[in-house]
Amino acid sequence: MNKNEYMKQLARKLRRLPKEDYDKALAYFDEYFEDAGPENEQQAIADLGSPEEAAKELIMNLAEQNIEEPPKTMKKGLSAVWVGILGVCAAPIALPLMLAFVIVAVALIFTVFVLLFSLILCAIAVAAAGVLGIFGGSILLFHTFPDGLCNLGLGIFALGTGILCIYGAILLFKWFLKKTTCSLGKIAKGGREK
Repeated sequence: MNKNEYMKQLARKLRRLPKEDYDKALAYFDEYFEDAGPENEQQAIADLGSPEEAAKELIMNLAEQNIEEPPKTMKKGLSAVWVGILGVCAAPIALPLMLAFVIVAVALIFTVFVLLFSLILCAIAVAAAGVLGIFGGSILLFHTFPDGLCNLGLGIFALGTGILCIYGAILLFKWFLKKTTCSLGKIAKGGREK
């Protein structure tokens, strides 16, 4: 491996560094090879180690340096100022919008709960009508047999449908309650998972 191949592989390994650090690193290694001279190129490569090792060591050194003294850039400072200005200007608009969103969400959840409760009540009414149909059909069997049999059949059908609808509505209500509480729990935690 010669200097050019080494520098190409090193550049490939360091390409994710910020532009400033990337340029400094390549300049340092280029200067290192210049100081060693063409006759000591192989010795310089042996001293530096493989491009992967050299890149890893350089990245670790930069990480330690950034932990001790975080880089201060003008762009980061200006963006913080803009976020602050935006926060102050948006407060009169954002707070009422957030309040309106919360009210609409609560109203929507309440509406769905009422709708599901109404569904359960309707299913109970159908089942009760089935019981009355069975009772009425039993009485009519002794007066007019065909009418009594028809009412008895419709009553059994209504009772079965009502029981099935009650069961389904209760399952739907439980599912919705579970999903709502999970969603509200995630919102309360700020979207974090345990």
